Amino acid sequence: MTATLPAAAVDFGASNTDVAIHDGRQLRHWRLPSEGQPSDERVRHALSVGGMTPSDVAWIAVTGGNRTELSPTLDGRAVHHVPEVQAIGRGGLALAGLERAVVASAGSGTAVVAAGPGTSHHVSGTGVGGGTLVGLSRLLVGTVDPREIDALAQRGKDTAHNLTIGEILGQAIGSLPPETTAVNFGRVARHPVDASREDTAAALVNMVGQVIAVIAINAARAQQLEDTVIVGHLTDLPSIRRTLELVGQYYGAAIRIPPDGGSATALGALLVTRDAVG
Repeated sequence: MTATLPAAAVDFGASNTDVAIHDGRQLRHWRLPSEGQPSDERVRHALSVGGMTPSDVAWIAVTGGNRTELSPTLDGRAVHHVPEVQAIGRGGLALAGLERAVVASAGSGTAVVAAGPGTSHHVSGTGVGGGTLVGLSRLLVGTVDPREIDALAQRGKDTAHNLTIGEILGQAIGSLPPETTAVNFGRVARHPVDASREDTAAALVNMVGQVIAVIAINAARAQQLEDTVIVGHLTDLPSIRRTLELVGQYYGAAIRIPPDGGSATALGALLVTRDAVG
């Protein structure tokens, strides 16, 4: 990075556009809703939300989304394209303070990459993510507000809908205690249940969080990596973080959920570009 101008990175996600700015001393991060395909105008708008213009930075890194229509320069500043997998891996490691790990980016869906010094590669993923949580909440809970979903889930009980291992087997299995979910929404599959909106939100959070955590843990073990890092805006929700941490405990896995995980991909794009251009 130059000594006089900060550097910028823009991550075009399916639901959110994230911006990271670094001036050599501190990092700034903000987000805004994603609308339409990436474009020069969207880059300008994303920067303007934080009071910046392309002319205020040394260069701009872009990642995520369909970036093919972006100009090679914007108001005289070079635009550097960073593969999303590389950005996810580098940003996740930086936030977690690790040299190597599996990094799961839990956004609208979930991408899982194996990351190490200078390289990252895609190893797994799932269509289950924040988009799944919000979409099913629209159908079952009557809201698409992630904060409301989170607040409801924290007051509810997922077992109003879910069947536990203890109910199915009468005992624990392996490292999983009897209260572990055996069948998501299995109770309501058998018969109608008297469940509140809070209970339904809790069951949805439980299902989404468990799917992501189990896939990430299994990917780490398949890659023979000790640590699992989970980033992305889905980790903004305390109920999701609690579910991820609980699964990690059940499986004896080292799951790290850094603060401000939604900034990971934009930060990673910035760091990858800094290494390339100085």
